Amino acid sequence: MSTAQNPYQGQYAIGLDKTPANYVPLSPLSFLARSAAVYPDHVSTVYEGRSFTWAETYDRCRRFASWLAGRGIGHGDTVAAMLPNIPAMNELHSRYRWRAPC
Repeated sequence: MSTAQNPYQGQYAIGLDKTPANYVPLSPLSFLARSAAVYPDHVSTVYEGRSFTWAETYDRCRRFASWLAGRGIGHGDTVAAMLPNIPAMNELHSRYRWRAPC
């Protein structure tokens, strides 16, 4: 949609240069690290009555990546997992994509 089709687009672009205060490009990996840094005590996941904060989720992902690296699993290796939709699956997916501990 062009500016002519969307009259609000130009209005919001004025004076809003991309800066660290208003724009941070996020991948799934940088989203997790940034969420843990900015919102460490906010809830990231609730599962079967247990809540995890962003800091806890980030820590669990880092520990899992360290476990993988300690077993020689790293860049270029394939990891397969068959898990139900539980927090561990999200953590495995998030952490393995980093391929190394932080």
